[in-house]
Amino acid sequence: MTKQPAYPSGFKVAQPPFGGLPVLLAPMAGITDLPFRRVVAGFGAGLVVSEMVASAELLTARPSARARAELGLGEGATAVQLAGREAGAMAEAARMLEGQGARIIDINMGCPAKKVTSGWSGSALMREPDHALRLIEAVRGAVSVPVTLKMRLGWDEGCLNAPELAVRAEGAGVSMITVHGRTRCQFYRGAADWAAIAAVVRAVSVPVVANGDIIDASTARAALAASGAAAVMVGRGARGRPWVLASIAAGLGLMPLPDIPHGAQRAALVAAHYDAILSFYGRELGLRVARKHLGWYLDAAAEGGAEGRAIPSDLRRAILTADTPARVMALMADALSGVPSLPARAQAA
Repeated sequence: MTKQPAYPSGFKVAQPPFGGLPVLLAPMAGITDLPFRRVVAGFGAGLVVSEMVASAELLTARPSARARAELGLGEGATAVQLAGREAGAMAEAARMLEGQGARIIDINMGCPAKKVTSGWSGSALMREPDHALRLIEAVRGAVSVPVTLKMRLGWDEGCLNAPELAVRAEGAGVSMITVHGRTRCQFYRGAADWAAIAAVVRAVSVPVVANGDIIDASTARAALAASGAAAVMVGRGARGRPWVLASIAAGLGLMPLPDIPHGAQRAALVAAHYDAILSFYGRELGLRVARKHLGWYLDAAAEGGAEGRAIPSDLRRAILTADTPARVMALMADALSGVPSLPARAQAA
């Protein structure tokens, strides 16, 4: 068997704030909650990052914000991502999270969503580097744990200021910088420009993480080679494939290939994740939250290369509309085990 190429020549694996596996899980709104982070971390990841939490919302003690931020006692390499506009609120929220056990605070300056940027948070802060620096300094001064930063290449093609902001962030004490290889105005259109991230790598001495369009070992190697980054961050490629970070690390020669579950084993994994979602959110909300994850697991099963199988549309529809956990899991087991169709199962019953 031909050995897969590992890191690009001369690459050095960066150390903390992430461990020996420089493959990180990106923060994704409505996705990287505690149950999903635990599933991903169970396969292996250098760092998993919570979904973005608004600092002002966190301080008002709204349960939704606390649920998103909750780390759980004894969690491993986990970062909580904060977003906000006011330095005082950002600092106070960071102190609160550190007190609850957060081991890393990540500052969001990359979210492109209009509801975030319209409040001059997220990637809108790249248009105001002086104010962005004040937020970084406030958070850094409030906590003793590492503070990291996630941003984009800039606001638009006329404002590609990631290297300049990175230099100022490093000077303020940031331990790591993640750069999504698109501008805010690109949102997720087009291809991520990994080569543009190289300018940030050259500008700072802290580890830089390349993010955007990294879905497997091949794209990870290409991103590392083009950017010279210290690590990669995986976002949408992990949906329905929580093992993909470990698979990428294996493809980079850093760990053995993980045991990717198939058939009944995958059904058992999905069932455990589903139970965790219901326990975390409660049954009523959990049923709704779980549906998107179930859809992504079905997509991954259908796209699994030579082993992929088409999921009958009636079976998929039944899984995503069933309103009892037992029914959902029975149908999901059928889908992942290759039962041909819902009517055939009904007739057999």
